[in-house]
Amino acid sequence: MQQPDKDHPSAAWISSLRQRFPTETEVDRILTRRQERRSGPAYKTLPLPELCGCLESLLHEDLGSAFEISDAHWLSGGASKVQMAFNLEWERPGLGFEKTAMVLRMEPAESIVETSRLREFQLIKAFEGVVPIPHAFWCDADARHLPYPSIVYGFAPGVTKPTEASGGVTGMGILMPPTVRAKLGPQFVEHLCTIHNRDFSNAGLDAFNIPATGTTQCAEWCLNSFERVWEEDCGEDIPLMRVVAAWLRRNLPVLDRPSIIHADYRSGNFLFTEHDTRITAILDWELGHIGDRHQDLAWTTSRAFGSLAEDGRTFLVSGLMSESEFFDTYQRASGFKVDPRIVHWYKIFNAYSLAVMTLATGYRAARNGKTHQDVLVTWVIGVGYGFLEELRELIEVGY
Repeated sequence: MQQPDKDHPSAAWISSLRQRFPTETEVDRILTRRQERRSGPAYKTLPLPELCGCLESLLHEDLGSAFEISDAHWLSGGASKVQMAFNLEWERPGLGFEKTAMVLRMEPAESIVETSRLREFQLIKAFEGVVPIPHAFWCDADARHLPYPSIVYGFAPGVTKPTEASGGVTGMGILMPPTVRAKLGPQFVEHLCTIHNRDFSNAGLDAFNIPATGTTQCAEWCLNSFERVWEEDCGEDIPLMRVVAAWLRRNLPVLDRPSIIHADYRSGNFLFTEHDTRITAILDWELGHIGDRHQDLAWTTSRAFGSLAEDGRTFLVSGLMSESEFFDTYQRASGFKVDPRIVHWYKIFNAYSLAVMTLATGYRAARNGKTHQDVLVTWVIGVGYGFLEELRELIEVGY
């Protein structure tokens, strides 16, 4: 059988994968767009003045000419999106003249995880005033003004870890000091419960499909999207990935209640102010969708995002609390039960998705020069083999 040219995918190849792995409408659109553009040029860094000119084009369409952009500078952190901070002097509707700190969040040519700026924008809007979150101002979902799809949201104060705390790349392995985790832990769980209890029926989420209660549709959409990406991006066949995908498909869990899922809820993805230890912003909603709360619970408790306590034995979820304390607190605060079997399925699925991001998409994006973070993404590829080991251990446990 002739192997497809994954760097120059044909229309027939793209169509065959769409048929094999049906998923949400907007997810399918984003993945298809990525494949159709894969043969295009590598990522090109724009000088800040030129990027500000593109941003001005977006703002002119909505504000006219009564604004000024200043203090533009790059933001570091993360392995996924390009981010520029700036100040906007403008007449803010209902508030009058102000100087607002904002962030432009933009895709590279290809990201380690391909997501929809429209969905991210809608989720942020849906949670304004509900949980700590930056205000979402504008969305250029189809890159009409910016070089790549983008959103503009407010700049939030805070840090991802205390000054004296240790931690790794992209928020991995953060260990919060005891006094800090005692204050942050309850807030961390409370906000997750609020997210899962949010009524999304009138939340403006028309870029999302709602999975049917009492079916396996939710889990199947999730698995289909990442199995499709594995086929599109992997550079070598890894038999374990096929074994895991087959196990996941045989054991798809039934959805008891659809909830909004953050899908990357962990240390490193929230900010807090050190003087009062208060969470000020929950960040990185790009993977969010309507699905099964157990996916968030499995992701948040992943060992990749936690750390060991001072005793060297107790695993702390996101460096904040033990797993048993996390689940007990969540069940009391949310009113939802936690099904260990479904958590285990999503632990396997999450590790599978992380392996896809690192070993397949990370490899393909860095190899083809499609990302602004090629050095970091190349480093992250090595982390993928740890996810393979985690998959091996989890799959042996079964249920």
